[in-house]
Parts: sequence; C-alpha cells; structure tokens
Amino acid sequence: MNIPAPAPETLGFGVTKRTTHLADGRELIYFDDPGSELGEDRGVDARALDPRPATATMRRDVLTGDWISVAAARQNRAFLPPAELDPLAPQTPTNPSEIPSRYDVAVFENRSPSFGPALREAYGDAPAADDPPRGLADLDAPGLGRTRTSVGRCEVVCFSPEHAGSFGTQTPTRARTVIEAWADRTAALSALPGIEQVFPFENRGEAIGVTLAHPHGQIYSYPYLTPRTQRLLAAIDREGPELFARILTFEQDSERVLLRGEHWTAFVPFAARWPLEVHLMPHRHVADLAGTTADERDELAPLYLRLLRGIDALYDSPTPYIAAWHQAPVHVGRDAVRLRLELTSPRRAADKLKFLAGSEAAMGAWIGDVPPETAAERLREAISTVPEVTL
Repeated sequence: MNIPAPAPETLGFGVTKRTTHLADGRELIYFDDPGSELGEDRGVDARALDPRPATATMRRDVLTGDWISVAAARQNRAFLPPAELDPLAPQTPTNPSEIPSRYDVAVFENRSPSFGPALREAYGDAPAADDPPRGLADLDAPGLGRTRTSVGRCEVVCFSPEHAGSFGTQTPTRARTVIEAWADRTAALSALPGIEQVFPFENRGEAIGVTLAHPHGQIYSYPYLTPRTQRLLAAIDREGPELFARILTFEQDSERVLLRGEHWTAFVPFAARWPLEVHLMPHRHVADLAGTTADERDELAPLYLRLLRGIDALYDSPTPYIAAWHQAPVHVGRDAVRLRLELTSPRRAADKLKFLAGSEAAMGAWIGDVPPETAAERLREAISTVPEVTL
C-alpha cells in the first residue's frame, strides 16, 4: 500500500517523529532519540498481509451499564514467541515482524485491536464502523441487547528494539523519548472523532498476562468513558472539584511518600488495594501527558526509572505490575481530573501473589493484605539501594 509519508517532525527534547505505514495500511510512527545514529531512510514493509479485521462489536451489560468489547481477532495474537520470532523486533530475512526498520522507539496500530480501527472518515483505509456510538447519552441509554461498533484505536509502543526488558530497564534518554511519544500520541488520538478517553499503559510480567517479552506498552483509545473514570467523576461530584489537590497535600504530609521532586510525588495511597500500589502525581493540575511541560517530562523520566528500579529491588526477581496512566477524558472533567500514574502489582511476597477471588472478583469488595504504611517503608528501603538516575 503506497501512502505518502509526511516530512519528519521535530518534537520536544530533540526527538524526531517519522510517520509511515505497514503493508496493510496501519500507521507506523518512529520516534528517534535526540542525536540518534539511525539514518533518515526506513525500510518498506513488503509483507503480504491479510486484510485488517472487521472492527469489534461492543455489548452493553444492562446490570452495570458497562460496555464489553468482543474482539475475536485477538485470539490469534502471538503468545510468548522465541526471541528469533519476536514480532516487535526489527524485521530480518527470517523474522517478518511488525517493524521493517531498526528503531529507537516505535508506535504502530495493533494488528488485532480491541477497539477500532478508527472511523473510516478519520482514517481512509480503516474498515467501516457499521454502528458507531452516537455520543455519551446514547451509550447511557437503557435497554436489553444493545450493541455498538467498537470504534477507537489500539496502539503498541515499543520502548526498544531489544527482545527483553521493560520501561525500567531503559536509559534516561530513551525513557524521555518514550514520554515524548506518549504525549504526542495522547494529543493525536484525542483529536480522532469518536474518542472519549486515551489510556497509555504497560503490562509487565507473565503473572500479569504478558504474552511478549519485548519491552513495550500499549495505548487504548476508548469510544466511551471507562467504568473507573465514571466512578472517579462521581467522586469528584461528591468531594469537590479540588479533590486531587487535596489528595496530593494529604499524601505529601504522610509517611507513605516514596519520592518527591520539584514537579512530581510518588506515594503509596492511603487506601491501597494491592500489596504493591504506587501513585505518581504531578504537583500542578494537568489533564493528560500532552499537557505536561518540558520540565515536567525531564523530571519524570529519571524519577519514574528510579521508582521502577526500586520496585524491582524488593526481591531477587523482577516484579510483575500494571503501570496505568490515568488521564482526563477528552471532552468532560478536564478541569477536575488530574493526570496520574497508578502502578499495581499482585506480588505480596517473593513467592506469593494476590489472586482476586470471591470478595474482590465477585463483589468488588477489597481486602488489603499489606498495610499501606508497611508497604511504603519497604519500598523506600528498596529505592534507597538504587543509584540516583539523571537525565
């Protein structure tokens, strides 16, 4: 598929953005480190690929109001392939992977997405959305058997061309490039029609369900407000629009603080659910990563790396986690919902995991295994063994 590539674009921190397309029309974006040794030319994806799958369908759970995306194409995705067949590594003659060139950071549309491809009018070669949502009021309407097309977009964010690792194993410069990519994609995806919320995240470890060892994360762009965000908006209505400013002050005055910089504070929250749970919050109100300043991104890269490396220093083996960047919805609540990272891990001891059984899974009633203050003390001790990280 021959789609003209736009000219390279220079982003913050000296990161260069280069946009191209894969053989089936999916978008591929390279984010080159400042001073990258990679050349301007990038390989062409010459694979013979099947057509993109039909956009998934959402079904509404009338008991909760939640929308469930049924994406059968995900059953065919790669599962723990050997390093020589890593689908996120640069292509070789023996590995027809998703990325045709050597790269620093690469972002591309997921081949088996839970949401999307995007609406046809937003991106010309995407399959048609037969029955897209008609706004938030439509999604909230009552009725049994309600369905809509799962419009949206799912992207894969490759932190490195190496086969193994995670965000925490990257250099400060590479971490800063990834943050620039997150911010760029947040802005671009928020501008797509039909998108209500943009969610960057990293799953790390087989205990979390990771199916690829390659250091990577994802970005989901939802056509609705997620259940977690709807509950948050209700909490803001109950507690007041300055809720996040109050939370930050409350936590900064506690014994649960782990790291504190000029622009960010990391802490174990007062009512932590998981054995390991850390929130990382900016000191000023900012709705999403796209709204952060260069200074905030510059501090975030080394601070986040030290936090992740401290978590890994707790035990003799890497800790599984979900690192979830909660951002304000695209169209509502932006003056009240503050950007923050929520990192959670089921690991409650070196050889024990917390499983969500009857009370948590069936009733949503959580029982904490570790007092948050105890978890914070252990994490501070582990972080203190990690060398300072500088950009």
